Amino acid sequence: MPLFALICSDKPGQQALRLENRAAHLAYLQASGCVVHAGPFLDAEGAMSGSLVVLDLPDRAAARAWADADPYAQAGLFADVRIETWKKVIG
Repeated sequence: MPLFALICSDKPGQQALRLENRAAHLAYLQASGCVVHAGPFLDAEGAMSGSLVVLDLPDRAAARAWADADPYAQAGLFADVRIETWKKVIG
């Protein structure tokens, strides 16, 4: 299956919203069974400011559905979510 990178940017000033939904987000990542890599982006002060999630799914539509069901997305955390087909070369 292809890999898809979700590149998510938080809305400014939403650290509290991120923290309120973090446990549900992490549980979703764990339970979905398709997450290859995941972690937050950090701003200049070291605060979480977005997310990178690499998914192993059959197609872009499945990646979009996964992204839309993420508790962070459901809570309205993200200003932008890009989905890119990604090819692993090293690692």
